[in-house]
Amino acid sequence: MAADSVAADLVDFLNASPTAFHAVDEAKKRLKAAGFEHVSEREDWSLEAGKKYFFTRNHSTIVAFAIGKRYVAGNGFHIVGAHTDSPCLKVKPASKVVKGGYLEVGVQTYGGGLWHTWFDRDLAVAGRVIVKEVKDGVVSYSHRLVRIEEPIMRIPTLAIHLDRGVNSDGFKINTQSQLVPVLATSVKAELQKLVEENSAPQASNGGKEINDKKNIDKQKHHTVLLQLIADQALCKPDEICDFELQLCDTQPSRIGGAMKEFIFSGRLDNLCMSFCSLKALVDSTASESSLDDESNVRMVALFDHEEVGSNSAQGAGSPAMFDALSRITKSFNSSDPKLLEKAIQRSFLVSADMAHALHPNYMDKHEENHQPKMHSGLVIKHNANQRYATNAITAFIFREIAERHKLPIQDFVVRNDMPCGSTIGPILASGVGIRTVDVGAPQLSMHSIREMCAVDDVTHSYEHFKAFFNEFTALDAKITVDL
Repeated sequence: MAADSVAADLVDFLNASPTAFHAVDEAKKRLKAAGFEHVSEREDWSLEAGKKYFFTRNHSTIVAFAIGKRYVAGNGFHIVGAHTDSPCLKVKPASKVVKGGYLEVGVQTYGGGLWHTWFDRDLAVAGRVIVKEVKDGVVSYSHRLVRIEEPIMRIPTLAIHLDRGVNSDGFKINTQSQLVPVLATSVKAELQKLVEENSAPQASNGGKEINDKKNIDKQKHHTVLLQLIADQALCKPDEICDFELQLCDTQPSRIGGAMKEFIFSGRLDNLCMSFCSLKALVDSTASESSLDDESNVRMVALFDHEEVGSNSAQGAGSPAMFDALSRITKSFNSSDPKLLEKAIQRSFLVSADMAHALHPNYMDKHEENHQPKMHSGLVIKHNANQRYATNAITAFIFREIAERHKLPIQDFVVRNDMPCGSTIGPILASGVGIRTVDVGAPQLSMHSIREMCAVDDVTHSYEHFKAFFNEFTALDAKITVDL
């Protein structure tokens, strides 16, 4: 598949996915279009060999799997795991801030973001709301995704005239008091409020609102913000019970560079790997005969909360992965508990999370023998202290697949005098007991509001993951380690 075709599809995915909730929603649409059946963790599963399924947890984690026609309980799973979340600013439970004649919105920092990159950007809001619905006297509550695409907030920097040392001493901020977006001026907001009150129809009880009990406390949030959210949720502000919202950059993702070789976007870490793995699973199971000779289960697991440690009900530190393997195995044989243990030992996980490309202006940040470059394929990540779960066997398997398809591959080890990040790889390897390799496409500006990677590496990643799904079963049968 042409590089520009895969990259253009990624750009569409990114632009549809300002939050983890939206990323899962977009993944659901693509999976349903490809013939995957939606199953619920709350219900019993009736699975069949040769069929394709997916489930979501919290609507921010999604697991999709295709069962080979030759699958029997106890056979393995080959999995690509990634994550749906990215560092961002999340709206606080009580966000109403008024200072110096401005209406501001209180936000929490989520993950390890490069927060200086959020200044002087046109910001919008997206996320989910819980809405109260009343139909025929029956009350119910629905989860709705919302997205305000217009720029409604901004975090302005301080003029250099008032901070003469910023260029020499560095741009330092207090994330509590200075990383606060401006929503409106108080005067303008009050004038708008008067207009709305004067134009609103009078209540039949002498001006007193009929619904005295509000579902969301207007003292906690600016009225103008609640109205904007309600407009997107197609409800009244009083019908909003709660929400989880985050700030988003309004600038769309796009292909750029003088040679149209880069993707400029937010959230490449880690929606790029989420997209490539999802597309690989869909395309590797697209034809009616694609699962005829498959004896294992092909799976993609996209988790929330990786950026904050994965310790949540829907993170990689939860039982979500183990539960999925267990339920699939037991759907085909519930009488032998040892089959799950066998299945795990026959399984393999590719932990896919973006990698650090060599930065031309900071060459000394990379070890000279481990300098991942753009256009040069996926990076296999190594760390002797198990910050990555790669070992010689798992690296060999992934590298062998690359060589068979003439795909480029690279290696990365962090400098000994620098700390090493981590991924979902070690969490799942230790929690589930599954063989794991940590990989990722190289990128620059990781955790910035605006990141960049190479168009070619998107295609390399997609092709590599697709080859892994198609060929792992046969390759693994040729490898002897613990026998």
